[in-house]
Amino acid sequence: MTSALDRGMSDYANGATSFVVGLRPQDAVAMPLRRVLELLTERYGPAVGVALSDQAVDTDRPLADIPEIVRSPRSNEPDSSWVKRTNTVGINVRTVGDYGNVVKYALTLPAAVDSVHLLPVWEPGVVESLYGIASWNLNTEFFSDELYEYAPNLNTIERQLRATSNLIHVMGKTIGMDVIPHTDRFSEPALGTPDLFEWMRITERQIVDHSDGLVRAVEDAVFTWLTEQGPALGDEFMPESMQELFRLDEDARLRLLFGDTGDLIGRTERRVDLIRYLKWFGLEPVPATMGVPFRGIEIDADPAHTVVDDHGMEWPDFVISEPQYMSRVFSPLARFKLYERLDNDAHWQIDFDRPRSEVWDYVCRHYADTRNIGNFDFMRGDMAHVQMRPDGVPTDVDQYYDILAAVKIHIQRSAPAPWFGYFAETFLPARDVFQFGEELDHLEASLADATLGDLQSTVVGDHEYLRRFRRYLDDLATRRTVPAYTVMTGDKDDPRFDELYRAGNEARLFTALFLPDMPSYVGLGFEIRDVHWEPVENERYTKLFVFHERGDSNIHPSKARFGDEFIWGENDELFARITDLRVFAETILPGIANSTTEWLIPPDATTLRGIAAWTQDPASIPPDTDRYVFVVNYDVISDSRYFGIPALPAESVLTAVFSTRGAEHLHGETLRYNGFFHRLENLAPGEGRAYRILEVDGY
Repeated sequence: MTSALDRGMSDYANGATSFVVGLRPQDAVAMPLRRVLELLTERYGPAVGVALSDQAVDTDRPLADIPEIVRSPRSNEPDSSWVKRTNTVGINVRTVGDYGNVVKYALTLPAAVDSVHLLPVWEPGVVESLYGIASWNLNTEFFSDELYEYAPNLNTIERQLRATSNLIHVMGKTIGMDVIPHTDRFSEPALGTPDLFEWMRITERQIVDHSDGLVRAVEDAVFTWLTEQGPALGDEFMPESMQELFRLDEDARLRLLFGDTGDLIGRTERRVDLIRYLKWFGLEPVPATMGVPFRGIEIDADPAHTVVDDHGMEWPDFVISEPQYMSRVFSPLARFKLYERLDNDAHWQIDFDRPRSEVWDYVCRHYADTRNIGNFDFMRGDMAHVQMRPDGVPTDVDQYYDILAAVKIHIQRSAPAPWFGYFAETFLPARDVFQFGEELDHLEASLADATLGDLQSTVVGDHEYLRRFRRYLDDLATRRTVPAYTVMTGDKDDPRFDELYRAGNEARLFTALFLPDMPSYVGLGFEIRDVHWEPVENERYTKLFVFHERGDSNIHPSKARFGDEFIWGENDELFARITDLRVFAETILPGIANSTTEWLIPPDATTLRGIAAWTQDPASIPPDTDRYVFVVNYDVISDSRYFGIPALPAESVLTAVFSTRGAEHLHGETLRYNGFFHRLENLAPGEGRAYRILEVDGY
């Protein structure tokens, strides 16, 4: 007897569905990779073999020379505006384990989820945070033994990342990387090229110097340490002066200081020793900050706010000297020094008229290199909400306005890849919360195509959710940078935010799928996430897999984990409802994928009404294509009772074809014009429903 999952595999293999219906994510990543690749080959034929071939995974070969079949599905786009309509899933590779498991997880993603965002892929730094880049080397913890066993030519992490990207492309999806404007405070870039960063000297828990010239003392200390310790590999050429050391190209200098890129343990030991040496002189990079006033820091006066690491080094917290709302210091991180300073940095002021072009070139070049390795189609700009200019967007916006914009343009032009897009991590708060001025002004000036927004931080149907949703729709209609309908992010999948996902999850995804002219974003595991009425062990939250922090405390809001494997949810009821939603979406989205939304009942900015309804502008869909009306009750507590759907032609007949509550909830319902509107009754709490529009005098 054929099981439902067997049928799902068969339907996927023969192209009847775009994903394996009924395949839970935990079951997908548990499948043997060989079986997954065989399944992909059944569906896509020789393209799978090409994706893994030497020609396609040779990272020294220009991307323009790789086989066309593994290039970006967007490679024919004239620009990056496609990002404004894409549906993205974010994947922290640590949660699935390795690159081979990324491919397995992709089997669970329908065609509507047409973009994959990989969280940072580089070697991590403090507490092994993915967002604290320790070097430009790729993180070898994501190496897949299964991929190597299947294709022995995939013998490096670079080739495996490229192969994974190639397979995602074969599956019809784009793939994106993070671009991060900072590194770990004592990263190899910071230690190997100190002039990329801003430095300070600390004596007795006081910052006693942060002047421009301090970087020369750092370079001298690095050279002195190298002289005392000798070259990492023993027989390397030894420069005779500090100047000669820092004239070497970066690869040669890092090899001299830390050793071979393949020796992570040896490089880490050397790096720790150099860090200890610099700290003995009180020399540290200035940590990254967020929120006005951005500049001016001091050491936290409370000695209890100091961490002693495994090497015996003390790490005090830093605070903004004159903090305002949302002022933050990210003590483990250091931001690239993109501009010179005023008055030798006496007052922590930046001279925006003097960009340090060599630093911009450095950052752009390295991200372009990673983009080439990973065959990436777009970037997620981390911390794009940090705008350091006290007067907001200047009158004249030049190439040195924003580093994330510079990376996007550099890749588009140098690759060349005009389709390479930019999805920004910002939260669209009220004016002046994160910086002086309006955040969308900053995003447009920084060339962001779309932005994350912050719907994921609200409970479906509450006042803040409705206000933000309506504002985003207004911005969608008027701004170049468009807000996303964000369902969930890895950032919000931790114990503090359990309340957000106890109800209304189907309504979130229903809305994201059926607003094709609005981008969306969802974090891995949402489709089967358990309802948490109280915090559970940290291994059940994807946010906690950004770190490798250990601890002996059961205080759940901490970042510490006690196991290595992510524990997937077992919410099979939610998974079944979302699967039904995805299957239904498969049947109708091809016809309306390029449509423009026509709102019938927009989300109520006054928050007095929890109902919304929309359809498609007839001019935006092909002739003889079915139109639909989508209605949602965002109130997750109360039934809608009756309400009228206005603005539809009197001759329209609405036939119910889908409910997030199940087919049995529809009862063959048909809505007709009553002389004033189409009357609908009893939309259940959190329910989304779809109606096909039939014209009495039409078809």
